[in-house]
Amino acid sequence: MVSLTTPVCDFGWKAPEFSLPGVDGRQWSLHDAMGPNGLLVMFICNHCPYVKAIRPRLVRDLAELKVHGIHAIAIMSNDPAEYVEDSFDNMKNVAREFGFPFPYVLDETQQVAKAYGAVCTPDFFGLNRQGELQYRGRFDESRKDTAPEGVRRDLFEAMKAVAASQRGPAEQIPSMGCSIKWKEQ
Repeated sequence: MVSLTTPVCDFGWKAPEFSLPGVDGRQWSLHDAMGPNGLLVMFICNHCPYVKAIRPRLVRDLAELKVHGIHAIAIMSNDPAEYVEDSFDNMKNVAREFGFPFPYVLDETQQVAKAYGAVCTPDFFGLNRQGELQYRGRFDESRKDTAPEGVRRDLFEAMKAVAASQRGPAEQIPSMGCSIKWKEQ
């Protein structure tokens, strides 16, 4: 397992559109998922210890952000042929088990991950209502283990700021996680 960190936020970068199948049976696009004040596009998977370490708090924070008009969508771009835990059926199970308050979609061709420049799981793209990048940082100080209660909620605070002002914080700490498992070409 290779650990990577995300690049610095490219403020104003325009998020590419997509259409991906969700575990709920719907096709989801960037437009469909967008909230009145913005959208968090996140690349996650089922097997990554970095994602597992934050799942319960991610669900909590994204449910709270919805009240502020920030919606979210989770994209799974790993190769499930190599990582069975990341299969579409297992995506359905994880979404149900954790009560995901957001669509969980499959990027089978990995084209969306490539278009976004996603490098790891989790990789967060916090967008304002115009679909412009305002946050590309970490969830909190969790790594492969869950951070203690009471730590700064980096992603939550950043997206709350985006909801209020349509701008993300100037200071951002990169996210860290497992490399995306690319298919062999």
